[in-house]
Amino acid sequence: MVLAAVRPDAWNFPLLIHVAGAMLLVGSLVLAGSALIFAWRDNGGGTLVRLGYRSLLLGVIPGWIVMRAGAQWIASKEHLENSNLSWVGIGFGTSEGGALLIIIATVLAALAWRRAARDEAVGGSAMGKVAAVLVSILIVAYVVTLWAMTTKPS
Repeated sequence: MVLAAVRPDAWNFPLLIHVAGAMLLVGSLVLAGSALIFAWRDNGGGTLVRLGYRSLLLGVIPGWIVMRAGAQWIASKEHLENSNLSWVGIGFGTSEGGALLIIIATVLAALAWRRAARDEAVGGSAMGKVAAVLVSILIVAYVVTLWAMTTKPS
């Protein structure tokens, strides 16, 4: 029975990049989701929709890129690219599926922001609500992924 394993020092930096990107991704998703959900009742002409859109554009997308690059880098260092481990499959599955949802949510938030700014309407348009739901789904998916990465089920 192995109680602990020592990781080679060459793995530390790629793992740091992966974890830092994942933290930026999830933190920005929480900000975007909160802003888009609170925008449902906002009467300020889309200020919260703009915050949600900008956090998606400037935080979530770069965070996803850094997280994914770090994941591929650490997987190659650990020789896990073709492994059959469930936690690796969960991680790659949610990152690839999440990319599509991130792009859709960003486009919808941008359209909702433009509409709210142009019409001086309430920030809670249908596109903003759909973007908020997509971001909420992503948060749940990445919390499950976080669980899989920390517990490493077989």
